[in-house]
Amino acid sequence: MAAKPLLGEMLVSEGTVRTADVERALEMQKQLGGRLGSLLLRVGAVSEDSLLEALSRQLGLPLLGRELPAPDDGALRALAQNANPSALDWMLDQQVLAWEDAEGIRHCAARDPLAPGLREALRFVLGAHDVAYCLASSQLLERLLDQLAHLRRGAQAELGDSVQQLREMAEEAPIVELVNNVMAQAVEQRASDIHFEPEEHQLVVRFRIDGVLYTRLQLPRERFAAVASRVKLISDMDIAERRLPQDGRLSIRASGQELDVRVSAIPGVHGESIVLRLLPKDRKDLSLANLGMAPDHLALMHAWTRETHGIVLVTGPTGSGKSTTLYAALAASNDGQKKIITVEDPVEFELPAVTQIQTHAEIGLTFASALRSILRQDPDVVMIGEIRDLETAQIAIQASLTGHLVLSTLHTNDAISAFTRLVDMGVEPFLVATPLRAVQAQRLVRRLCPHCARAASVVPAEAAALAPLARRVLGDVPAQWREPVGCAKCLNTGYKGRVGIYEMVDVSTAMRAKINAGASVAEMTELARAEGFRSLREDGMLKAWQGVTSVEEVLRVTGS
Repeated sequence: MAAKPLLGEMLVSEGTVRTADVERALEMQKQLGGRLGSLLLRVGAVSEDSLLEALSRQLGLPLLGRELPAPDDGALRALAQNANPSALDWMLDQQVLAWEDAEGIRHCAARDPLAPGLREALRFVLGAHDVAYCLASSQLLERLLDQLAHLRRGAQAELGDSVQQLREMAEEAPIVELVNNVMAQAVEQRASDIHFEPEEHQLVVRFRIDGVLYTRLQLPRERFAAVASRVKLISDMDIAERRLPQDGRLSIRASGQELDVRVSAIPGVHGESIVLRLLPKDRKDLSLANLGMAPDHLALMHAWTRETHGIVLVTGPTGSGKSTTLYAALAASNDGQKKIITVEDPVEFELPAVTQIQTHAEIGLTFASALRSILRQDPDVVMIGEIRDLETAQIAIQASLTGHLVLSTLHTNDAISAFTRLVDMGVEPFLVATPLRAVQAQRLVRRLCPHCARAASVVPAEAAALAPLARRVLGDVPAQWREPVGCAKCLNTGYKGRVGIYEMVDVSTAMRAKINAGASVAEMTELARAEGFRSLREDGMLKAWQGVTSVEEVLRVTGS
């Protein structure tokens, strides 16, 4: 009989983990004992899903909920009603679930189905001899055991509210493992955010992948207090405070990646909504060339970063990639001969050779107060995370007029509206027109999955009207309209990754005159078009022309 392949070798050969991670886990195994797979999970080298798939192939055991159906409510109710109370106590204590299916086959799911003594214990406690073992994720096993305990007791007792009880819950091994596995799965599925959303009867866990929310897990409502306490504990938040919004931060290693995680908790009707923003520390793609700009837009952006003074604004709603664009612009302007200082809330990525300041409003370190101080540091380039009020806008203008290049963001729906937004804040029109060099608006659209996208069955109605613009911007590139299909590599969404769509306004002498005169957005847009401006929709349609995204996705993001 052929020997079973070694788990570490399997994971390395499949590219799931690195050799260094396996060697580190083997060293820990010598000192602490335990299964190699559990140790790889503990050090954040692999997600539980990937580990279980490898173990299933190695051991020839089915995965519960995939190859083997999980026991339904009827099977669990029969188990709760008919099993010996001491046997139920043992199963709940040992995290083992043994049940009988409709065909009379006895199955067993356990955290470690190969644990020494498990088979003997099953025979002694349950009188079970012929048992079919299977592998189960910790979340699924937890949910089934919770259902079993709930059915047995009739109703789950309310959990205590004391800080000590919350801390004890947060430190329980199953809760630690659950939260770690959720984060590992989120990283593996390219999620940017994790949402823990308590409802009346359940806890829903959703991932935001490529800007769209997908439900990934549903847990019993009783698990929420422990999960919330765990997240708060590791992100240095007050675990007893549930009435006020809180923010926290932590650094983790999950599924082989180092990440910074920003945590936000706000009170809701059924409990706190907790959102984790995942920010990879290693961002090799922070360059303008990787943002998906068309050649003319890329040339404009490079020209703006070489300006010696003035203001360059990037606008758009939350989550539209403004910070990434600013970081890429800073990287482009950083030639090693400039002093660059940023004021951010929060600092999302750490940049080499750049002084980055985190604001702390509670101690008086706001955008405005930080800006006053950093101008005495003689910077060449200043990046302000966001212009939120008149005071910050005035200091940014002052900095630009005294020989500094200022990069910042502003919340507007399009590029032209940035001019009127600053005037609405209270800035005089001539102080908007004089220092402003350029404004860019942007959104993110999903890229079509390269593995399953196919040629579009219907040519869009906009195709003929778009052809002259495509020739001017892209040259003689033929139209390649494509549409999504969905496969395993893109989680059956048809899309994988995102790319920016942009509209850019280079503030010309004529545009300054319009701003000074208080012209309407429509008048300024007409002038910008005469100078080569195109809208977000048009730039998105050029991406669809190239087959990068679909027409439906462009319409979804820019509005139908």
